[in-house]
Amino acid sequence: MSEITLKANGTTHRLDIDPATPLLYVLRNDLGFKGPRFGCGLGQCGLCTVIINGVATRSCITPASAVKGEITTLEGIAKDGKLHPLQQAWIDEQVPQCGFCQNGQIMTAKALLDKNPNPTDEQIRAGMDRTLCRCMTYYRIQAAIKRAAKVMADARPVSGQGVVA
Repeated sequence: MSEITLKANGTTHRLDIDPATPLLYVLRNDLGFKGPRFGCGLGQCGLCTVIINGVATRSCITPASAVKGEITTLEGIAKDGKLHPLQQAWIDEQVPQCGFCQNGQIMTAKALLDKNPNPTDEQIRAGMDRTLCRCMTYYRIQAAIKRAAKVMADARPVSGQGVVA
C-alpha cells in the first residue's frame, strides 16, 4: 500500500491504496464517483472514460498511481447546479436508450469539443470512434455533440464585444 494524492473534480484526495489499482476502482469504490463504469476492463469500450489534464482517458487500464494532474468525471462537468451543454444536448436529442455508455460518450465528446469546438461530422465520428454504444444511438450522439457545440459557441463572447472606445 502507498499513499497517493489524486485531484478529482477540483478536490484533492489522499488515499492509501495499492499503486497498481486501476483508477476506475479508486474513483468508484474509494471516492464514490459513479459516472465512470466498468465495461470491458481492457480500455476498448470507453465506458470508464474520464478526462485527465484535458485528455479522454480509459480509467480501467490506468493505474491510479500514474495519474498526475486534474481528473474530471461526469459528476464534475456540471457547474453551479446547471448541466453542461453536452448533458443538456443528450436530453434534448433523446440520446440514451439503456444509458450504460453515456458516461463514456459524454466524457469523450467533452474532450473532443474542448480541443475542437466546431467539429465536422467526420471529425465527430473519428473522435468518438472507439467509444461503443450497444443500443447503436450513434446518429443521436452525433446530433447531440453538434447541438452542444452550437450552444457553447453561442455562449462564447465575441472578440471585442463590450469594449467601449
